[in-house]
Amino acid sequence: MNQIQAIAEQHPLLVLILLIWTIAWKGVALWMAARRKDQTWFFWLLIVNTLGIVEIVYIYIFAKKKPEV
Repeated sequence: MNQIQAIAEQHPLLVLILLIWTIAWKGVALWMAARRKDQTWFFWLLIVNTLGIVEIVYIYIFAKKKPEV
């Protein structure tokens, strides 16, 4: 944990960029999941923080599939 803190203290701009990156992808993915009424994805996207990786996968792979009625 001390290494992460040291990196954050040495590179605050990097931390800010990663924060903005994550919030942007999370916001888009949560919005899409909510509009599609995809409760399972919404829950996991809200809970899991992965620097946008899960959100990007959802947006470009799963959200493009048509929901089953």
